[in-house]
Amino acid sequence: MGAPLRLHGYHRSSTSYRVRIALNLKRLDHEIVPVNLLAREQRSEAFRARNPFAGVPTLEADGVVMAQSMAILEWLDERFVERPLLPAGIADRFAARELAMGIATELHAPLNGPVLEYLKLDLGHAQAEVDIWYWHWLEKTLTAVEARLAQRGTGDFLFDGPGYFECVLVPQLYNARRFAFDLAAYPHMTRIEAACLTDPAFVAAHPDNQPDSPVG
Repeated sequence: MGAPLRLHGYHRSSTSYRVRIALNLKRLDHEIVPVNLLAREQRSEAFRARNPFAGVPTLEADGVVMAQSMAILEWLDERFVERPLLPAGIADRFAARELAMGIATELHAPLNGPVLEYLKLDLGHAQAEVDIWYWHWLEKTLTAVEARLAQRGTGDFLFDGPGYFECVLVPQLYNARRFAFDLAAYPHMTRIEAACLTDPAFVAAHPDNQPDSPVG
């Protein structure tokens, strides 16, 4: 590598969290550059010039600025082939992508910050109503993911160790807990989460352990 990897993100952003986990699992040195979403720093002209999507994460690497967390995960696996996030077999790779993409595509769009803000501030919904919205979409997708895991008889991880799927699952469950979503009906997912949270790569990536966290 020439210039170091620089990850622009926000400590509680689930998409930033995904990429932090991936970087740590691959043991890639990187710099964290905090972006304060609450202060709308991602909407500034300077930030949009770097990332027209005006969101996080944004990864600077190899002289290129990249957006979209799932595309970044795929790039990391292709660019740094050691310690792969995806398994070797095509069927297993599909299984990891099916579950991870199910969470990333079905949940991020209706549950991200700007959508929740629009529901509350622009449409006038009370926080309790926003919570119901959040729980509805979580239940729909997490129930399907849990069923898939049950069909596979999954243990502590989807495969032999944490990888692509776990990079996406753990941040989503973190957000679910923030919104007081009951995870009692999801034993496969919570077992995987518990195993991941003992791994140093996940510990270092946790929102509370970021430089912009008020807790850390």
